[in-house]
Amino acid sequence: MFLKIQFYILSLWLLFFLFFIINLDISFCFEDCKFIGLKNLLLDNIISAICLIFIVFGTIIYFNFKYIVQGNKSLPEKIVDIENINWEHLTFLVTYIVPLLSFNISENKNFLLIALILIIIGIIYIKTNMFYTNPTLALLGYQIYKVNTTNKKKIIVITRSLLTKDDWIAYKSLGEGVYFANKIQK
Repeated sequence: MFLKIQFYILSLWLLFFLFFIINLDISFCFEDCKFIGLKNLLLDNIISAICLIFIVFGTIIYFNFKYIVQGNKSLPEKIVDIENINWEHLTFLVTYIVPLLSFNISENKNFLLIALILIIIGIIYIKTNMFYTNPTLALLGYQIYKVNTTNKKKIIVITRSLLTKDDWIAYKSLGEGVYFANKIQK
């Protein structure tokens, strides 16, 4: 369950990065420039500062994920059937991330609404085991496949490798039916 929550938070990394960019308020000066001070700069960019905290938190979660998947893996198994489902990253991005960017989060009402929407989406994604549809992982070079191996049927595999039928993989469970896999060279 904790790993699923981490995956969901990692999927929001992109959203917070985009909110950071949208809300960043930095004035540019070309003549007689004076620094307004760190306190004023922070007060003018409070939303961006909050987003930056979430970006750092998401980065920490990513390195924790990398540590977790380095652990013990299964014995190698041969892929007997494979389907690339990378399009599911785009589903999450277009369905949830892009519409949320249209909200003005500097208004308290909208900030509360977005927080509530993100909590509801997170609960749904965790309970329905769809946490792997993560656009941040796509940006980091991960692939998603639905595979049948010699011992498992219709499992979701997240990997950094390009997989094909007859490849051999070793995997580690991330949740019910979802695995992180490495391609094994035979």
